[in-house]
Amino acid sequence: MRPDTSRWRADSAYEFMDDAGVDHLAWECLRRNGDYQRDYAALRNASRLDNPLPEPAERRWGLRFRRSATPLRL
Repeated sequence: MRPDTSRWRADSAYEFMDDAGVDHLAWECLRRNGDYQRDYAALRNASRLDNPLPEPAERRWGLRFRRSATPLRL
């Protein structure tokens, strides 16, 4: 789940942020958080990604999804 950091200095890698809302900015920060990456990996390894987020994780990360999460960009 590690983000590709090979182009971190390329302006084009961040152009999508020019029009991103606060929710997208928050997601970009959260997905780079090592603790969040570990929690996500644990859910993935336990085949829990299709189930509602466990309440402790919901509280810890302030997440509640109305629909399935999709990547901001591919």
